[in-house]
Amino acid sequence: MTTKKDRMAVPQTWREIAEAEMRGKTVEDLTWHTPEGLDIKPVFTDADLQGLHHLHSLPGQEPFVRGPKATMYTGRPWTIRQYAGFSTAEESNAFYRKALAGGQQGVSVAFDLATHRGYDSDHPRVVGDVGKAGVAIDSVEDMKILFDGIPLDKVSVSMTMNGAVIPVLANFIVAGEEQGVDRRALSGTIQNDVLKEFMVRNTYIYPPEPSMRIVADIIEYTAKEMPRFNSISISGYHMQEAGATLVQELAFTLADGREYVRAALARGMKVDDFAPRLSFFFAIGMNFFMEAAKLRAARLLWHRIMSEFDPKDPKSKMLRTHCQTSGVSLQEQDPFNNAIRTAYEAMSAVLGGTQSLHTNSYDEAIALPSDEASRLARNTQLILQNETGVTKVVDPLAGSYYVESLTAQLADAAWVLMDEVEALGGMTKAVADGMPKLRIEEAAAARQARIDRGEEVIVGVNKFRRDNGEPVIDVRDIDNAAVRDAQIARLAKVRSSRNEAACRGALEALEAGARGKKANLLDLAVEAARARATVGEISDAMERAFDRHRASVKTLSGVYGAAYAGDPVFKALQTEIEAFEKQNHRRPKMYVAKLGQDGHDRGGKVIASAFGDIGFEVVMGELFQTPEEAAEDAITEDVHVVGISSQAAGHTTLAPQLIHALKNRGRGDIIVVCGGVIPQNDYNFLKQCGVRAIFGPGTNIPEAAREVFDLISNGNR
Repeated sequence: MTTKKDRMAVPQTWREIAEAEMRGKTVEDLTWHTPEGLDIKPVFTDADLQGLHHLHSLPGQEPFVRGPKATMYTGRPWTIRQYAGFSTAEESNAFYRKALAGGQQGVSVAFDLATHRGYDSDHPRVVGDVGKAGVAIDSVEDMKILFDGIPLDKVSVSMTMNGAVIPVLANFIVAGEEQGVDRRALSGTIQNDVLKEFMVRNTYIYPPEPSMRIVADIIEYTAKEMPRFNSISISGYHMQEAGATLVQELAFTLADGREYVRAALARGMKVDDFAPRLSFFFAIGMNFFMEAAKLRAARLLWHRIMSEFDPKDPKSKMLRTHCQTSGVSLQEQDPFNNAIRTAYEAMSAVLGGTQSLHTNSYDEAIALPSDEASRLARNTQLILQNETGVTKVVDPLAGSYYVESLTAQLADAAWVLMDEVEALGGMTKAVADGMPKLRIEEAAAARQARIDRGEEVIVGVNKFRRDNGEPVIDVRDIDNAAVRDAQIARLAKVRSSRNEAACRGALEALEAGARGKKANLLDLAVEAARARATVGEISDAMERAFDRHRASVKTLSGVYGAAYAGDPVFKALQTEIEAFEKQNHRRPKMYVAKLGQDGHDRGGKVIASAFGDIGFEVVMGELFQTPEEAAEDAITEDVHVVGISSQAAGHTTLAPQLIHALKNRGRGDIIVVCGGVIPQNDYNFLKQCGVRAIFGPGTNIPEAAREVFDLISNGNR
């Protein structure tokens, strides 16, 4: 391979001409220092390709850099998927059928957070979550309605599910049976990637060790019983959404994959019996060429990793991936810009060689996508497939000096990080140690500081802002109370009509299997689902054996503030906070709350880190709190303000409950503010309920800190 020094070299003749044009600047001034730690020079030549062995391969041939299929899109375009689910199974089913009629080629199911966390809709901890950020599924009856009129032997189904993966997949299998489709004919993918849950998304249920057993059970069951079904979708998507650099996303995702392979082999399985059905899931952000190169590097590295296990089937070394355009790149401000961002990201994924693709809707930084926004997102892919010519040539970026060199640089940098993981004993131990989570949170805080300082431009947010107000957008609104009432009624019907003795027997067998080590838990859960055990009951049976995991909460310090060293405005606010402390004998104190079952903690963690660097005393609450629990903690900590971090649309239920709980305990003086994905339509309602300030996506953190500090100062006089 070429050295870093060789890669940074540029032809002397070009240097002379370029520096003459720049009048006093050097070529080094044009070098792009990326968040990944790569130094990207401004021009590449054939010299940058020397020693890159992957150049000599063809599409469909090892090491598969140029694509897993020889013909790629010239033979068959990528699969168009739309990740969707909301409200009830009936409403989601109608959405899927309409989308399939409009050109969508597969169904990708988004479940609500109650389902993700293994709770039935009637559980008291999920009052604000049912049907809000996905579809509520409590039993086989819901699953049958979800796929009514959708032939499961013809339409592939992708299900993003990790924590409650056993009951959800069991219900899917039984729903297929009762539709007349044998499980061997079912096609699709279950995410089943629990390691990344402990790093970023946090919709886990059980501790890491039994969670890894569940992963292996599903790989084993599907290898034997479901030959057309992908047993795992190893996901980097949520890592990038949580703030990971592309190198981190690449390295940690592939390290997760390596760990899952080892877990399956430890069960006595042969690598070629399951490896060809493993799949991956990557985010595609706005770094156009680097994202395309990332997918090429992923295939190169997965081939290298799988070669360690000496498979005989070349497909065992072939990385296949689904991609989704970035959610974190979507902005509340000037939201129609998001359609443009999504189109560029989609093109990057296609040029990188994805096997299927979901394109986000332009309104998803505001609320659940509307029908028209979803149609535009789907048509983005249809236009790519039918009007741009990208399907006419296999791997059109092959041979690009820049892309090929970038592919190698990303692969080299990711391999170094994977070696760090190996030195810790593998990904399970690295996750327990907290290394991946810490690295990602550091990257997230650093990026937010770059955005807030204007060093990373976001059009319409920190540069080229609208001066005539934001456009009014119709958003989808879910009546959470009505959905929950409907689900509770269906649950009651299911429980009253089933054979209770058979159901109890199946659940007891599942619990016993979980306490032992030999039984396959998915096999036992299928029997329980047939007996109409609910998602919550199946989860509870395993929880009695495994316990429910509670993560320790840690926050960063220094990363955000370092980016503002010497900034006069930042320093002025710090000085005012110091004066407040002298006068009041304590600093302004904030409690950051994550209410309900929303495990996305990037926003809350970044706020906690940044406000702490500014000078606030910050307490980060535990994940998955009820409003009453958060109120109790806030009072115990004697805070000035509670900041609710919301991404899952439960704010209209949970924020008022928190305010009510504070007032009931005699602390209505504690200020409540909200931040996150909150539609403008909800602002008046929240403020009428007592929320003092609301900060949407794209908010400048020092400006938000100033507003919160002023609220505290005014209330303290």
